[in-house]
Amino acid sequence: MTTVAVHRVPGRLGRFTLRTFRPQIYVTYGVLWVCALEGSAVALTGTSWRPTGATCVRAVSVVLVLLFLRMLDEQKDLEYDRVHHPERPLVTGAISAAELRGAMAVLAVVAAGLNAALSATAVLLVLAAFAHGLLAALLERVSAAVRDRQLLNLAVVCPVQVLLGCYVYGSTAAAGTVTADWRGAVLIVLCVCVFLHFEFARKTAWEAPPGARLYSADLGTGPSVLIVMGLVAGAVACQIVLFAADGGSLWPLSCLPAVLPLWGARRFSTARRGGWPLLPATGFVLGTHLALALQAVALR
Repeated sequence: MTTVAVHRVPGRLGRFTLRTFRPQIYVTYGVLWVCALEGSAVALTGTSWRPTGATCVRAVSVVLVLLFLRMLDEQKDLEYDRVHHPERPLVTGAISAAELRGAMAVLAVVAAGLNAALSATAVLLVLAAFAHGLLAALLERVSAAVRDRQLLNLAVVCPVQVLLGCYVYGSTAAAGTVTADWRGAVLIVLCVCVFLHFEFARKTAWEAPPGARLYSADLGTGPSVLIVMGLVAGAVACQIVLFAADGGSLWPLSCLPAVLPLWGARRFSTARRGGWPLLPATGFVLGTHLALALQAVALR
């Protein structure tokens, strides 16, 4: 293995992040996710919400966890990428596993340090998300079934989304900003439905190349499409349960992004080839979180 000069490591990590993490998408998603969840939790108490320093800590922490998971994925998918994605940075040597592991340790330490300013609960919850990512990677390494069966893999990996939701909501409750109740669970389910919509959409296609990791390859295209759209319905149902009774007159606006998956479904069914169009799937994720955050700010 070639030794890389220490002064070159930050640049290599920076290029890796810009190439694989796509800050314009993932950072935007992380920030909007925190604003939507925290803002909605506050709005459900009947008061308008404004971001605070604690909101910034939560947003940065979620982004750090997402980057940590992206670095982890790069390592655990190495053998698959050597065959299917030989251009990946770890395959080409643009970054090394040791550099990624070092950066991951720094991310975890920084996140813990930031949350120490909030509460011990916040520290424990954010570290739980990091720990679950490592546990899921270990299970993939030791179990061929977890590694190769898409739905089982999703069941192992997806709880990190729940843990991040628990971190945002739980740290907000620990600060006394909201009182934890059943609505927190519904908010987290809402966010998980939105995430899973994108996850299933990006792995749904009419054709499945040999060895491709697609849900549609395991379930069939039709059932995969039903799940993609069912998750949209689940997200909308959660919003109705939470906001229809006491969310004021603006709550239907937060459901408007649901028209984007309908557009995506029409394009996909008309094309009869290729994969699910990612633009409407991405738009639904970002649009729903943005609408929820704006609704929380606008509440009087």
